[in-house]
Amino acid sequence: MSADIAVTKDNIDACLSRLAKEFRKLNGTKVPAEIILIGGAAVLVNYGFRDMTYDIDAIIRASSSMKDAINRVGDEMGLPNGWLNSDFTKTRSYSPRLLQYSEYYKMFGHVLEVRTVTGAYLVAMKLMSGRQYKNDISDVIGILREEKERGKPLSLEQIKTAVCDLYDSWEKLPPDSRDFIEKVMRDGQLESLYEQYRSTEKAAKEALVDFEKKYPGVTNTGNVNDIIKSLKRRREMER
Repeated sequence: MSADIAVTKDNIDACLSRLAKEFRKLNGTKVPAEIILIGGAAVLVNYGFRDMTYDIDAIIRASSSMKDAINRVGDEMGLPNGWLNSDFTKTRSYSPRLLQYSEYYKMFGHVLEVRTVTGAYLVAMKLMSGRQYKNDISDVIGILREEKERGKPLSLEQIKTAVCDLYDSWEKLPPDSRDFIEKVMRDGQLESLYEQYRSTEKAAKEALVDFEKKYPGVTNTGNVNDIIKSLKRRREMER
């Protein structure tokens, strides 16, 4: 399996089950571990509109041997390096309160409890991240659409509460994210917006890849959205 192979709805539970088995080999049956799935993995296990992600972002609460277990499972199953990681804890979407607002998913191997972030709290995380070249914006719309289809539509007040619970105040969100979600909640049209933003994100990613080939090492998390906006304006002027 190459690094381009994704974690899917069909294999994510098998990966986590194998991880629990390997962790138990290293630690025995009396040492528990806990993983909180966020990002694309949380979308996979809670919603139907996405069927893959290229890695599993998670909060990992376990002994240091969990890293060895992750690496062994990756090697055994041919998963990409870093197939499960906690790198997101260094980003602005992380909050130490995520554990408090996570929900139980499944227990694997009697030692590994897996929880997820879902609903308004997952929307809040996606808005805080607000990456225009990933799936953040389309994921927000997908979550809103599916919650509505389930008969449990999320309100703007619920989303604002989740943002405040995780990040203290609504104003902590990037202005673009606040404007976006307020407009979406006001206007609706979730089906057409989902396709629109998926297309926009794909174009932004392609433009960013091209930019990074021309200017390696320039892009970072602090300037990437500004670069994408600049590339978008340039494309519009060239039309």
